[in-house]
Amino acid sequence: MGLLQDKVALVTGAGGGIGRGVARRFAREGAAVVIAEIDRESGAQVARELEELGGRALFVHTDVLRKESVQAAVAAAVAHFGGLDILVNNAFVPTPNVLLEDKTDEMLEQTLTSTIKASWWAMRAALPHMRERGGGKVVNFYSIDVEIGAWLHADYNTAKAGIVGLTRSAAAEWGRFNITVNAIAPTAMGATFHKLAAENPGFAERAAAMRPLGRCGDPEEDIGPVVVFLASDMSRYVTGESFHVDGGLHLPGYNSRPAHVPVREA
Repeated sequence: MGLLQDKVALVTGAGGGIGRGVARRFAREGAAVVIAEIDRESGAQVARELEELGGRALFVHTDVLRKESVQAAVAAAVAHFGGLDILVNNAFVPTPNVLLEDKTDEMLEQTLTSTIKASWWAMRAALPHMRERGGGKVVNFYSIDVEIGAWLHADYNTAKAGIVGLTRSAAAEWGRFNITVNAIAPTAMGATFHKLAAENPGFAERAAAMRPLGRCGDPEEDIGPVVVFLASDMSRYVTGESFHVDGGLHLPGYNSRPAHVPVREA
């Protein structure tokens, strides 16, 4: 019996990277997993992977920029598996890495929608189904970038700070329904990491050296178990918390100033 045996989980952005790692770990722990993903090919592939692991899986094409699409993913989980116990809000739609003064209103709106609004929509859609099951688990994703004020990510930092507020508000109000709501700030070898490593020789080694544990995280083996903890009965008395899952990177932090930006400008 796995830690999530007979539970139904929905993971947004589960077609790759950390979302895929979480979905695979959930399947290994006995959960039925809905892969809510915009990329049809990768979403279907992850569903096949989970079934090969002996799990139950459903791919639902989901665009987190559209409220009706997010709501439809929750409805599909309930229709296919009979309910919903766990919601993991992982997906977001990135914007170009440019300075704050060059971020457009459209970039800000896209980031706020794909993070805060998408999580809000999914949580509210999941609520009645979790109440019907006698409780539930919500795991939201925020970021260390908020804490260091990461350069070129002003819209992302703003949105992820909002995720912390949403997490705490829901934890405070939904405890009466036996629903726990927590957040994690993960760093791992996802799609962006591998892209940067391919484009920048030595990137992986430098990234590992920045962390007290001396290595970069694996989505399935390092991030997945923490999400399993928060999605299982082991965390039944934990809510409203935010966890770093980054090999200790939050301790030293990191300098994100681009090399081409001077210290002082007129």
